[in-house]
Parts: sequence; C-alpha cells; structure tokens
Amino acid sequence: MTNSNNLTEEHIHRIVSAYSRRQTEPYFAKRVPNRDIAAQEYNLSVSTYVAQEDTREVVDITKLNAEIDRIVGQEDVLRREIGAIVAEIEGVTS
Repeated sequence: MTNSNNLTEEHIHRIVSAYSRRQTEPYFAKRVPNRDIAAQEYNLSVSTYVAQEDTREVVDITKLNAEIDRIVGQEDVLRREIGAIVAEIEGVTS
C-alpha cells in the first residue's frame, strides 16, 4: 500500500488560508451553504463541490491531421526512392 496523500507545509498553509478567507478558489476551494451540504446527505468529499481542473493537452485535430498527411506523403516519396535504389542495385548484380 502506498501513501500518496501527503500534505506538505505549503499545502497546509494554502488550505488554512483558503479556509480563513472563506472565498471560492477555482479548482481548489468553494464556500458551500449548509443547505447544499444537507442536500448531498452531508457528503464532505471535495469532488462533490469543487470541479477538478482539466489539465489534458488540447490537440488541434486539424493541424494534427495535416501533419499526418505530410508524414505519409514524405513516406511515399522515400519508399519510391528506396525502390529505385533497390531496382538499380538488383539490375547491376543480376
């Protein structure tokens, strides 16, 4: 079993500061009215109230597809050039 939930001094200070200020901080802290907590059956899980930041890389699919087309075109040229070299070598050795 690994313990990956370690709080550093910096984390503790950030949590205490957010709590003391009683302000919403996107992806970190949210002030939630008691009625909302009651509506969630007193579930105090952070993920119930604070959205997780989406840190996935944004991919420009159009640009990526153009790059794939360029690579495939380059591969076709290289295959033809290699084929010509092989044909020349085979013609010389036959």
